[in-house]
Amino acid sequence: MKKTGDDYFDSEDFRDMLQEYEQAVNTGQPIFMDADELAEIADYYQMTEQPDEAEKAIQLALSLSPGAIAPLTYRIHEALSKGDTQRAWQMLGQVIDTDDPDYVYCKAKIMIAEGRIDDADAYLREEFKKVPPEEYQDFVVDVASIYNDYGIGEKAMEWMSRAKQENTSDFKELMARTLFELGKYKESERLFNELLDADPFQKRYWNALASAQFMNEDYRKAIESSEYAIAIDPNDMNGLISKANGLYKLGNFEQALDYYNRYLEQDPNDEFALLHRGICLINLGMTEEAIEVLKEIEKVVPDSSYLPDIYEELAFAYSEKGEHDKALSYLDKTDTMECDHHQMSLIKGHISLAAGHIDDAETHFREAVVGSENSLQTLLRVVVSLYENKFLDASYRMFHRYFQVVEENLTEEEQAEKITEGYAYMALCCHDLKKWDEYLKYLKKACEVNPKECRMVLSHLFPEELEPEKYYDYLKNKMGNA
Repeated sequence: MKKTGDDYFDSEDFRDMLQEYEQAVNTGQPIFMDADELAEIADYYQMTEQPDEAEKAIQLALSLSPGAIAPLTYRIHEALSKGDTQRAWQMLGQVIDTDDPDYVYCKAKIMIAEGRIDDADAYLREEFKKVPPEEYQDFVVDVASIYNDYGIGEKAMEWMSRAKQENTSDFKELMARTLFELGKYKESERLFNELLDADPFQKRYWNALASAQFMNEDYRKAIESSEYAIAIDPNDMNGLISKANGLYKLGNFEQALDYYNRYLEQDPNDEFALLHRGICLINLGMTEEAIEVLKEIEKVVPDSSYLPDIYEELAFAYSEKGEHDKALSYLDKTDTMECDHHQMSLIKGHISLAAGHIDDAETHFREAVVGSENSLQTLLRVVVSLYENKFLDASYRMFHRYFQVVEENLTEEEQAEKITEGYAYMALCCHDLKKWDEYLKYLKKACEVNPKECRMVLSHLFPEELEPEKYYDYLKNKMGNA
């Protein structure tokens, strides 16, 4: 029996029931179970990626009790996972016991899936009025959990506020997940740490903690947390993808590729993982392999929501090979797609610059800056593109112009708060031009206002274990001891 990380499915009671069911199936004996039990077994098979076994169990449940809520709930969730709300309504219409709370929850879920959140909430509030006082807590917690599952943190917290505060692991976990959905990652992290203090071998908590740390951009801690989940279960897919994503964010593309590959062994058609496998290969200089991977996604999932990203990465790959026209042709494919077209103009400018087509690059850059909602940030990216394409003198002058423009457009208070980007790039540009005094000046500023950019841009110039906040002090000490 596979471990799931779910308390009930990993319990001895469920294990005994599953063993009884599988023994009956394997020996051709009658199965003496009700629809609820068979639906639970189907849920287990579905969670452990055994779709054929899940289908057998749910078909048996429906044949025994055609209008039972449990197997029909399974079918409704199945339809919603495919975006088929029409079929979900059809399945709901077959439920006999419409007073069952699961009927109410399923109806609300279908409305939410249709984007009718206010209608769903109005319906749930009306149903809440019918709930006996002794069932209030269960109802509000279940509703909050539904909103959490759909990523609607505000509604989840609204219903959580109706609940009586409990010091149970289930309640604390739901609150932690609600805080996560609201973007309160530090508070979420604190609660998951409390849960782990009580149950350090629960991989679900470790993965949730890793997600909170990742969203808070604490990638090293996120990797460490995912490693605990992997230690508990070496094949845990959430742990593998979480560690891969953390390594990717730190620029450790070789190890990230290894973990994306391990994840893809279990889910070979995951578009996100395939895309990032391709990006890792590009960053490792394995351009041909990257192109092969990225093109394969296009074949396997022709309507992929990641197509703009795939074409963007293919453009970078072909540009790296010097095939700039082919690179631009992939970016042209995004013209009719739903994506950030100003971003694509920026990349077209970058690739045109790499090809030596200065006039075309200028046209694309102008389109990107003029059309962007944040023209100053886009201008910075244009300057960075100049640097990356080895136009060092031009990028140096443009950096000075960029900082001047920013200072002219922001108050002194706004400058202190908002001018945090670009200093690390300017420091690197001055380093390459051997303008040492300015290099030190901008390095110091970068360390003070944006250590994350420092690590991303300047880490190759410093010891790997050194925190970016200390780059300037390290260099000054090194110069003093020279």
